[in-house]
Amino acid sequence: MPAATLSPFVDAALDAAHLDAPLTPTGRTLGWGVVSTADIAEKVVPDIAALPDARLVAVSSRHQHRAEDFARRHGVERAYGNTAASTGLERLAADPDVEVVYVATPHGYHHRDVSALLRAGKHVVCEKALAMTAAEVRDLLGLARAHGVFLMEAVWTRMTPGFRTAMHWIRAGRLGRVRSVEASIGTHRPVDPDHRLFRNADGGGVLLDMMVYPLTWTGAVLGAPESWTARAELGATAVDLDTALTLDFGHGRGHVSGTLSSTVPHQVTVSGTHGWLRVDGRINCPTTLVLQSADGARGGAAPVVEQVEVTGAGYVYEMREATRCIQQGLPESPVMPWADSLELVELFDQVRERIGVGYPNDRR
Repeated sequence: MPAATLSPFVDAALDAAHLDAPLTPTGRTLGWGVVSTADIAEKVVPDIAALPDARLVAVSSRHQHRAEDFARRHGVERAYGNTAASTGLERLAADPDVEVVYVATPHGYHHRDVSALLRAGKHVVCEKALAMTAAEVRDLLGLARAHGVFLMEAVWTRMTPGFRTAMHWIRAGRLGRVRSVEASIGTHRPVDPDHRLFRNADGGGVLLDMMVYPLTWTGAVLGAPESWTARAELGATAVDLDTALTLDFGHGRGHVSGTLSSTVPHQVTVSGTHGWLRVDGRINCPTTLVLQSADGARGGAAPVVEQVEVTGAGYVYEMREATRCIQQGLPESPVMPWADSLELVELFDQVRERIGVGYPNDRR
């Protein structure tokens, strides 16, 4: 059967042999900095440390004691907190041994933090969303271009072995022509006005925090939507607690949803003319894939279940990709190109306007 047509970033990911062995060095050792000691940094930094061509040089925080504690626990050489003269971020940006920086602050601080680092000549890997609005993302891309440095939004799913395995199957034609994608993610969280997920100024809510994951799957196999509709429930803190998008691609359809108010199965189902593929559990870093062919379904055969092994916490793959790109002098990753970051945030701008989630501080 004919192979499926996939988005260019998928072909780049499938042809990236270095992602098959992420702990194999791809060049010279890079000096890394880390901005923020947040929970996500606690998960990601050990995977950076696992790279044999990475050296953890510095971490910054608003508070010196937090930076020092994080550095001690993760083997980071230097800790920078705020002083009367400068911020921890400014001190880290001035460190000549820091070449590339992983930014783990909340969405609302990304434009500020990444701008400062790019102007200092640092390469940057920034947690998604790259920035709050399309205008901010365009500004960051312009800065990266002007200063000749690498910039990548950390959409780790694209590089993970589970996602790449699924895409290998689809590219080989095991689903035939893909016609639909259904995806859901989220869990119930009690409203906490002080938590970043419920703070509008921090880019809280479902859209910026979760929807990149189901939309990674629709974008991979169906491309950009021709039209879409949205529904959302807004909470007392002016963030979206539930968001669902129905997407029309002309040649296919998608329905994706995220929630902070319900406990839902994390699941993706990709359906085609010759079969379906389901991801159970972590759709952002899949470990369980279920495949059913049309012939198998007609014959009563059970679906094929495949378990996929993941190195570390699963972040080593995106950090290997960023490392390779920097070592080779590339300004952007073909697996997570700038155009894709901009396209996604442009959609988010439109959805936020449609569902009535305002922009803090007139960011547009």
